Amino acid sequence: MNDSMSPWLRSALLLPILLAAATSAGAQEIALTPPMGWNSWDSYGLTIDEGDFKANAVELAKLHAYGWTYAVIDEGWYMGNPFGDTLQHRNYAMDGNGLLIPAPKRFPSSADGQGFKPIADWVHAQGLKFGIHIVRGIPKQAVEANLPIAGSNFHAQDAADKADTCSWDDGDYGIRDNAAGQAYYDAMLALYAHWGVDFLKVDCIANNPYRISEIRQIAAAIKKTGRPIVLSLSPGPTQPSHAAEIRRYGEMWRISNDIWDGWIFKHDHPSDDFPSGLRNIFDRLLPWVGQAHDGRWPDADMLPFGMLAPHPGLGGPRHTRLTLDEERTQLTLLAMARSPLILGANLTEMDDVTRALITNRGVIAVDQYSHDNHPVEHLPVGIEQVRVWVASGKAGERYLAVFNLDDKPTTWIASWEELGMTPGAHAAHELWSGDSLDASDRLTISLPPHGCFLYRVN
Repeated sequence: MNDSMSPWLRSALLLPILLAAATSAGAQEIALTPPMGWNSWDSYGLTIDEGDFKANAVELAKLHAYGWTYAVIDEGWYMGNPFGDTLQHRNYAMDGNGLLIPAPKRFPSSADGQGFKPIADWVHAQGLKFGIHIVRGIPKQAVEANLPIAGSNFHAQDAADKADTCSWDDGDYGIRDNAAGQAYYDAMLALYAHWGVDFLKVDCIANNPYRISEIRQIAAAIKKTGRPIVLSLSPGPTQPSHAAEIRRYGEMWRISNDIWDGWIFKHDHPSDDFPSGLRNIFDRLLPWVGQAHDGRWPDADMLPFGMLAPHPGLGGPRHTRLTLDEERTQLTLLAMARSPLILGANLTEMDDVTRALITNRGVIAVDQYSHDNHPVEHLPVGIEQVRVWVASGKAGERYLAVFNLDDKPTTWIASWEELGMTPGAHAAHELWSGDSLDASDRLTISLPPHGCFLYRVN
């Protein structure tokens, strides 16, 4: 091993030997249901620090009984000055092997080479799991200094692809598809496994560009650690033509660009899809119908609910601009599609309305345990602004979700068969309101603009 390694990284690189017996079992047990948790981006952008992260994790732990499990620090944790206007002014923290480490002033427990291990240990003590975000590649400053790659005879310039950079992030070069590139990712993931990372969100890799070579390298590096780490690939929209390939490596992959708190965002160019609104998700999900199963989850992005402050990743601090009906629609749609559920709210400022939304056990059960989830293709004439999804439950129950995409209310009457259910009379229970319907062969539907209902049908 390289003599320049710190003792803790040397220990981290031994993890594959220590955990080899767990490798195959761990790989089979990751993300059996769509991951649920919280991510710092929607409320803190690049600026999250140790105190704010722990404060949110404390609140997340109170939601753990409902399935919310992963506490994830998004982009920028290595920036000494996340408000810096240039790469130099952002002041990346990095070790002697070119690996990013937490900025010590923002994460004081990381001092003395501890990295995120103290925070991960604390998160695990709360009964939660710990995650971080990276932008794929190797820091430019590591390449300029040609730092050694831990555990190998390679240096940073052997691994870096200087012709490949991320269009929206200027901090890294891409990684070559060679032995040096693999060695760099192996060292990175060994370090993360040593810290206790359970979830890794990798950005600028699933679309524009789609970097399958780096996806393979990261997945291989995770496997070598023997630690079960969920691999989340961003941003989207991932192209459906990559479906068979990407599901071999990632537990989650984004099927849309960043979703923010609006129904539709207008863009100067028709091809622009950043930011995307809630309406876009309906169309983005269609090519992925049937792909959500066996520990592999098409990801419709985060839930920008509640308070998005103090430094959201887009726009100024605010309470979500989504109406309550739109929030229910987003959560219902993601549940019916079995997407991962990742909260974006500042949990320390969560109001009762948001808490009620995200603690509805019936809706969460649809996301976690339903099957045969799909939209109904042929609906009655005259309801072009309505979408219908159906699914089956563990105990043989059926679920029916009806969405009004129109900007005005809609009311109509339909038979169960027209809505994709079996003909005949059915009783039903609406999971949001708690209202129950007596058995009938028809259903009266009355929805507000951008609203929905979700029935458990007997």
